[in-house]
Amino acid sequence: MGHIDVAHLGHILPNGQVLLDDVSFRIGEGTKAALVGPNGAGKTTLIRLIAGDLAPQSGTVTGSGGLGVMRQFVGGIRGVARPGTQGAGGGKEAVPVGQQSAGGIQGAAPPGTGAEGIKGAVSAQPAAGSTEGAVSAEPGTGSGARLAAAADSAGGSSGQLDTGRVTGDSPVRDLLLSVAPPRVQSAAARLDAAELAMMERDDEPTQMRYAAALAEWGDAGGYDAEVTWDACCIAALGVGYERCRWREVGTLSGGEQKRLVLEALLRGPAEVLLLDEPDNYLDVPGKRWLEQQLATTPKTVLLVSHDRELLANCAERIITVEDGNVWVHGGGFATYAQARRDRIERLDELRRRWDEEHEKLKQLVRMYRQKASYNDAMASRLHAAETRLRKFEEAGPPEQPPRDQNVRMRLRGGRTGKRAVICENLELTGLMRPFDLEVWYGERVAVLGSNGSGKSFFLRLLGGGDVPHTGSARLGARVIPGLFVQTHARPDLVGRWPEEILMTEHAMLRNEAMAALARYELQYSARQTFSTLSGGQQARLQILLLELAGSTLLLLDEPTDNLDLASAEALQAGLESFQGTVLAVTHDRWFARSFDRFLVFGADGNVYESDGPVWDETRVARPR
Repeated sequence: MGHIDVAHLGHILPNGQVLLDDVSFRIGEGTKAALVGPNGAGKTTLIRLIAGDLAPQSGTVTGSGGLGVMRQFVGGIRGVARPGTQGAGGGKEAVPVGQQSAGGIQGAAPPGTGAEGIKGAVSAQPAAGSTEGAVSAEPGTGSGARLAAAADSAGGSSGQLDTGRVTGDSPVRDLLLSVAPPRVQSAAARLDAAELAMMERDDEPTQMRYAAALAEWGDAGGYDAEVTWDACCIAALGVGYERCRWREVGTLSGGEQKRLVLEALLRGPAEVLLLDEPDNYLDVPGKRWLEQQLATTPKTVLLVSHDRELLANCAERIITVEDGNVWVHGGGFATYAQARRDRIERLDELRRRWDEEHEKLKQLVRMYRQKASYNDAMASRLHAAETRLRKFEEAGPPEQPPRDQNVRMRLRGGRTGKRAVICENLELTGLMRPFDLEVWYGERVAVLGSNGSGKSFFLRLLGGGDVPHTGSARLGARVIPGLFVQTHARPDLVGRWPEEILMTEHAMLRNEAMAALARYELQYSARQTFSTLSGGQQARLQILLLELAGSTLLLLDEPTDNLDLASAEALQAGLESFQGTVLAVTHDRWFARSFDRFLVFGADGNVYESDGPVWDETRVARPR
């Protein structure tokens, strides 16, 4: 059994903002703890510090049992967009049947599968002292040879897969290797290099090297890992490891990526799991499965989540990050809200008492200063009072009560034709059967169904994306669509500041841009690049851009996934006042209750309407 011990941890952002200040807590063996707090408070940074991705600027992190880490954006791993499959905004649904790339599920290894790319997938942290290397995408690729050669030159201690190298073009094998123990990763790199050498020359030294690599793969537990991966693939994807090992990660839906990594971590040897928003992208059956697994696993778990039902069912302790400080509630989520209110009241009382004592000491100094001006005998008392005041001020005031967020969304919309969306005999190729749909101006339609059923492709089609389909889908008069992308894959925003985006894209003066960002609690992140914003901050920025664009049809793909509670409530209030039409894909049981129509993508390929939310649709029945 493992544990985590964080002592006096501190972290300052490059802009000088103190993100974490003297953070300390301990998670004991077998404890299920939840890390909560507002978007941008530092939850993901704290996870990265514990995982070893970032070096602590002050303080220490210790633990035992080995670490398995799920990154926040697992589920949003996407490859290069292909005509008819991936739009510029990414997506989370399965690629339509017949539109898959060469790395599809039928087993042929795709040529030239790279292992280089963007950061932010998953990792399994090594024991202390291990070093980082990489694993090739498949046997026979040039990158695999170079990476394995690097492992050889390092004396055999390297080989850990850099999580930033798992991209949409990487195979499922790489995704699974990224959460495998470091020794398995290193053995895989050497085996790839040996297989490549065997393809180039078949002499005795090469054969001996290949035999040694096979032996090392077995000694490292590689064959046992493949047995585990087979069970993971069957549970998450419905097919065995051999059938999907070379399938590109980008062709998996967000829920399939998430479920596959969760299966591997929960079945793996790591005794401590760091899960950053593990419920994102999961449909409701998937969330219920996760709740059951977390309740029964003997592993120590620290998870970040904004799903209140998941927190209520799983969290034994609540660790809150607010205004740079951390405090721990020893009970479950059911008593958390009252505990937070009680804590804020105590902090208010402590601050009031400190202010009163401070004022008394200042009055005492003023009195003795006045008396000492005409009585030299008062000089010693004045000196003592000044010393007392100085020491009191040096000790500092008590912790300030956390400031409540005040997110104010002004989604205005505008009048459009009575029929906002018209679908006639619409069929997304390989995803669903033909259906008809009319959405009227002002309606709120929740789009429900399991992962991989085609919901995101449907929104992307309505948003103007290039999605293979038959039949027709058109928008009514004066309908301006605005698409919220669940995966936050926005190439147009990469490397740009929120302040600069608003000033250039919407012709705002700096004070106007800052006022708009302040309404979304983004004023302190105005000069952070988009990729360095937290998931919730990216989501709020996307909603702000929809507001400023004047969209009259909001197409929202899981908008509450990364939003904290205050932001999600602000979004719901904004949608209630929005003068337009809303279609939203969601697995948020609380958020869905605010809608008045429910469009369900069924497991049998049929699309139908229901009187209320439907959460029991299973995996879509299609050939895999």
